[in-house]
Amino acid sequence: MNHSEISINDLDLLISTNEPLITALSNAVALLYNSIERINWCGFYLFDGEKLVLGPFGGKPACTTIEMGKGVCGTAASERRIIRVVDVNEFPGHIACDPASQSEIVFPIILADGSLFAVLDIDAPMKNRFSEEDEIKLSNIAYLLSSKISAIVARVGKVDLLA
Repeated sequence: MNHSEISINDLDLLISTNEPLITALSNAVALLYNSIERINWCGFYLFDGEKLVLGPFGGKPACTTIEMGKGVCGTAASERRIIRVVDVNEFPGHIACDPASQSEIVFPIILADGSLFAVLDIDAPMKNRFSEEDEIKLSNIAYLLSSKISAIVARVGKVDLLA
């Protein structure tokens, strides 16, 4: 990641908690996808209470649903932890939505009330793309996203993408 190209401040200014959730998610992904170097996919999988469902993203068409505990995204969601994968071919049960993806990093997006909202999934077309430094920087971005999304949900009173 070229850290000079994306900042928490840029994302903070871009996402208004007075706009619909879908707007915040879409703009966040657009900024990340166009700012992080050497990636081929970036997007959200939203938790519907049972499984992950494709949300706003940048990149090639993707898998539309992912079961909890399956693949990198489903595992990160069910375990509520960041997963950084050096080589997706070595990850047990990896779901290959785009065979060009070779490494991946996934962040669970947890709301202020402790509930799972989504995962932020970022893929790269080369092995070992994401460093520990990337994980730390992107964790801060994921935390900001969680805070902004929580504020929108609190304003609306529920998870509603269009309100």
